[in-house]
Amino acid sequence: MVQAAIRKGVIMQRILIAGLALFTLCLGISIGPAFADEDDGSKITITSPKNGAQVGDTFELKYELSKGSKAAHGHVYLDGEPQKKFPGTFKGLSKGKHEIKVQAATHDHDHLAASDTITVEVQ
Repeated sequence: MVQAAIRKGVIMQRILIAGLALFTLCLGISIGPAFADEDDGSKITITSPKNGAQVGDTFELKYELSKGSKAAHGHVYLDGEPQKKFPGTFKGLSKGKHEIKVQAATHDHDHLAASDTITVEVQ
């Protein structure tokens, strides 16, 4: 009898843990979109270099930002890494493919939905 009670307790504990895991997963899914980047009507277009371009290890990045209601500037990323205080020119990049992304941001540096991404190949 004692073993049956222990077995029942273990089963109930496993059911509780599985239920909690499912609840946490569902909560994460339902909250996720609430934190999506806001679409304020801004648009960003990388104008140079063009997507797929072959470039040297040093090149200038140009983009156009059409500011919506909250955009102030663009944040530049190279291979997913933020380029803090980006001067407008990439210098000394390693050979191979690189992804460049520019994303609109507010004065407080909060990201907005507008972004553009290209891939270049450094020769």
